[in-house]
Amino acid sequence: MNFADDFVAGFQYKSEAEWYYSALKERMEQFNLELESSKSRLIEFGRFAETNRLSRGIGKPEAFDFLGFTFYCGKTRKGTFALKLQTSRKKFERKLKEYKLWIYDNRNRPVREIIKELNVKLVGHYRYYGVTWNYRRLCAFLHRVQQFLFKAVNRRGCRRAYTWGGFWEMLKCYPLTKPKTYYCLY
Repeated sequence: MNFADDFVAGFQYKSEAEWYYSALKERMEQFNLELESSKSRLIEFGRFAETNRLSRGIGKPEAFDFLGFTFYCGKTRKGTFALKLQTSRKKFERKLKEYKLWIYDNRNRPVREIIKELNVKLVGHYRYYGVTWNYRRLCAFLHRVQQFLFKAVNRRGCRRAYTWGGFWEMLKCYPLTKPKTYYCLY
């Protein structure tokens, strides 16, 4: 059995969404495809979702994960509606685990080489996840990577190589790339 995935369809009215969902199922059946029921759903989301749900006593609108991001309803500083997104928790933790393993596997190489390669990896991460509203998550990612690097560098010999102060001095000579927003969504 084949499955189709990785798309989001948005509608203003619930009736339109329900019609589309049923029509999509019928159309896919014509090609011997089916929707994965655990990944396909209708959710109330958007500018009026919060007020509608609060009036019914349900609470905040649901968030959903798509392509490594968690999309949620929020407000700008001016108080207007904004579709916000941040790195999904699952992808954040998985990437941290990969970076940790890489750092520990390469800890016996010279620090200059480790940081040079780590910077290339970090820029790749920032370029994918560097979107509006996700800067805090990128900073948290960098902080955790710095912690892993500190622990790995201190496990190289019989004694501690760096204190935190010495580690920060070393990072002044060989800085890690700082996060930035590459894609402004507004």
